[in-house]
Amino acid sequence: MGSPDRKKGWASADRTGIRLSVSAVKQPALKLSVIVPIFNEAATLRTALDAIVAKSVAGWELELIFVESNSTDGSRAIAETYRSRPRIKLILEDKPRGKGHAVRAALAQATGDVVLIQDADLEYSLDDYEKLLAPLAAGARTFVLGSRHGPGDGFAMRKFDDQPFHAFLLNSAHWTFTLLINGSLGIWLKDPFTMYKVFRRDALNGLTLTCNRFDFDWELLIKLIRAGHRPIEIPISYNSRSFKEGKKIRMFRDPLTWIVAWAKARFGPL
Repeated sequence: MGSPDRKKGWASADRTGIRLSVSAVKQPALKLSVIVPIFNEAATLRTALDAIVAKSVAGWELELIFVESNSTDGSRAIAETYRSRPRIKLILEDKPRGKGHAVRAALAQATGDVVLIQDADLEYSLDDYEKLLAPLAAGARTFVLGSRHGPGDGFAMRKFDDQPFHAFLLNSAHWTFTLLINGSLGIWLKDPFTMYKVFRRDALNGLTLTCNRFDFDWELLIKLIRAGHRPIEIPISYNSRSFKEGKKIRMFRDPLTWIVAWAKARFGPL
C-alpha cells in the first residue's frame, strides 16, 4: 500500500525535502491578443465591443487591442469610452489608412502567444473562439482559419436578401480568387479570405507585412503559408451583411489591389 500522500496524488519529495502536489501545479494560461480594427461601425460597435470585453476563454488570458481609425460616424467617441477598461489597449489613428494598416499597428503592440483578428460588425460569432483556439492550445497547429463555408453550404457564402446580385458577384469572385490562391500555393482551402485568422504571434518572425487595406488578408495568408504554416480550416458561424448594411469592400477597385498583393506576396521576398 502506498502512503496516504501518494493516494492523494502527491509527488515524492525532491532534493530539498519539499513535497509538491502534481494536481496543484497549474500550467500558466496562454495569452490571446484580440485585434479589433474600427472604422465607421457606430451601428454595431458598442454591442460588438461589449461582447468582446465580456468574452472569456478557459485557459487563456485575453489582451484586447482596439484600433480606431478616425471614423466620421461617431465610432471614435464610442471606442474612447473603453479606454480605462481592464485588458484593453486603445490605439487612435490620426486618419483612416485601411484595415490592414490598423491591424499592423495593433500587431506592433501585441504581446500574446496567439493573435486573433476580430471585426466589429457582428458578422462573426465570438462563440467560435474556443474551437478556433483548440488546435493552437494543443500545439497541433500554428495557424487556423475560421471557414465561413460549412458542410453542405455549396456555392453561396454571402446571401444578401436586399442585394442578391451583389451577393452573386461576391460569391463568384470568392471562388475565382480561392482557386488562384490554391493553385499558386499548392494547397486546398475553401475560405482563405476569412476575417478569422488565428495564428501564433511568433509565426510572424521574419515576415514583413506592408499592405494597408483588405489586401492585407492576402499578404498575411500567403506569407504565413510560404513560411511553412499550413492552416487548418474550422467551420464557423457567419452572418453576412450587405453593402446597404455597411460592407466596405469596393467591388471594382479592391480586387485590383488583391491581385497586386497576391503577386508580391507569392513571388516577392517574405
